[in-house]
This record gives sequence, C-alpha cells and structure tokens, in this order.
Amino acid sequence: MNLLWLQSGGCGGCTMSLLCAESPDLPATLEGVGIRLLWHPSLSEETGAEALSLLEQAAAGAAGLDLFCVEGAMLRGPNGSGRFHLMAGTDTPMTHWVQRLAARARYTVAVGTCAAFGGITAGGPNPTDACGLQFDGSHAGGLLGVDYRSAEGLPVINVAGCPTHPNWVTETLMSLALGELGQADLDELNRPRMFADHLVHHGCPRNEFYEFKASAEHASELGCMMEHLGCLGTQAHADCNTRLWNGDGSCTRGGYACINCTAPEFEEPGHVFQQTPKIAGIPIGLPTDMPRAWFVALASLSKAATPERLRRNAAADHIQVPPTVHKPKPR
Repeated sequence: MNLLWLQSGGCGGCTMSLLCAESPDLPATLEGVGIRLLWHPSLSEETGAEALSLLEQAAAGAAGLDLFCVEGAMLRGPNGSGRFHLMAGTDTPMTHWVQRLAARARYTVAVGTCAAFGGITAGGPNPTDACGLQFDGSHAGGLLGVDYRSAEGLPVINVAGCPTHPNWVTETLMSLALGELGQADLDELNRPRMFADHLVHHGCPRNEFYEFKASAEHASELGCMMEHLGCLGTQAHADCNTRLWNGDGSCTRGGYACINCTAPEFEEPGHVFQQTPKIAGIPIGLPTDMPRAWFVALASLSKAATPERLRRNAAADHIQVPPTVHKPKPR
C-alpha cells in the first residue's frame, strides 16, 4: 500500500511524536504490514520537482494512493481562495492539492486535532479561516464536506490529539492495511475507537485522590487536579494513562492537567486552561455520563470520608503520610 503524507497549517508536532514510535519503530512498522512511504515532507529524500512529480502522479491517478495522511489544519483564507498556504514550488493552494488527492485515496486520515477539527490553528479570531478535513470545530463539514467518502467508502478517519500518540497513528495505519478498520470502529467524531473509547481518567495515578475528592490547589501538588486546576481527564477520550507516552509518561503523570486535546474546539475552553470554572463551587465540566445531582451527593460523601493520609498528601509535592502497613492477623 502506498502512503502519502502532507503537512498543512500546524507545527509538525504530530510527525515529531510519530518519530518516537517504538517496539517496533516507524520504518519497521510500515514495512511489516506492507506500507510503502511514497512521500513525506520531513522524511523523504525527494524535494522540488521530484516531489511535485510524485504528487501530480498520485493526484492524476497514475500512482496508486492507498493511504492519504494530512497533518495540520486546512487554511481556507483569504475569502475561500486557500492562498494563505500555497504548496511550495507551485502557485496552487494546499487545499486544492488535498481535495484532488483525497478524491483518489482509498483511505484518508487526519493526523492530529488540527487536521481533524481545526485545532490550535483555528483558535482565536481564526484569521486564516482554518478548519479540519471533514469537521470545522465540532461541526461536520470542513474542507471536504459532510458527504465525503474515500474510495473504500469511509469518511476521514480522525486520529485526533495535540500531538497524537505515535501508536494511535501506527495502529490506525496497520489496521487499514490489514483491512480491519471500518465504520463501526470509529466513534461519532470518526476517531478510532481503539483509543477513543477510553478516558484519560482510566489509569491516572491520581485516581485515589479523585475518589475522595482530595484535590490539589497549586501546581506540583499530588492531589486530583479536576476540582481546581482544570483537569478534563474524566471527559477526555484517549487512553493516555494506559498507553503511556515514550513508555513512561502522560500529562497527568507529569503534573499537568489534561486539556482534552483529542476533542474539537479544545483550544477555546472559555477559561484559563489551568483553572476549573465553577458555579456555586461546583465544577461546570463534570465527568462523562455523571448527572450533576449525583456528583454533588457523591462528592459530599467522599470528602467527608477522606482519609487523613490523602488529605495531607493531596496538598504536598511528595508523599507526607505513607499508607498504613496492615499486619496479618495472629494465627
């Protein structure tokens, strides 16, 4: 299978993350499932006329295009012309190249939240009129339109994240190459369910603090960051704490609140990222599927039952009180 990768409006961070793929590494992964890297702007040797010739052949149907990956947002401005971003060496907007290539591709994959939904590039007043391939924020549409389907009958597959976990990308490409990813394997935002059916909350090392609502109030403290520090791990669809980054870490494990970067419009939360907005002392953003009345009742009970160990450790930057050692009953 031929894989073609383009980079549009964004930072290239998803490619940087992808290069951290391990066990196996990226080249071994692609080779193992029969994927040939036709061209990637950062990884391929072909440049200039050679690269443009490859793209033209793929767009014209002369070269088979099985996997078409796009990283970065689609810059539609000014006034719908797309001329804020011209393909280097051409007078053609990147949006036009993407439309031509997507029309030929067996599968089209948006790599990263910018390509999926617009992401950081679409934040603020969005002067470049940035959007995703098939979503404009949380609204279906984007550059390719609601009705777009690739040659295999699938919509754009949104491997969202800012950046994406390398294994989200490699496993999606592997699944497509093996014919094992269909519409039923995508959630309502067309994200692969292999990671989107999980929450960042799953496997978070701060879960014991969350259970008793023993909360951190300042950066570097050990407690749960949901109540005061803006953590959205109970709402964010990703498996970051069970599929660790670089084999060892995640945002919450590093002491940073989850900002729900796999979701559309995460870049515009309406409040400071590291603060939790509240009404009458109750966080506005509650855990997924949790009715507000239940949360209030359970939080009150949990706080009343908080062990002193968790209460003290939550407000410290290291463990102050270790768990009690339970001695076996005498025989």
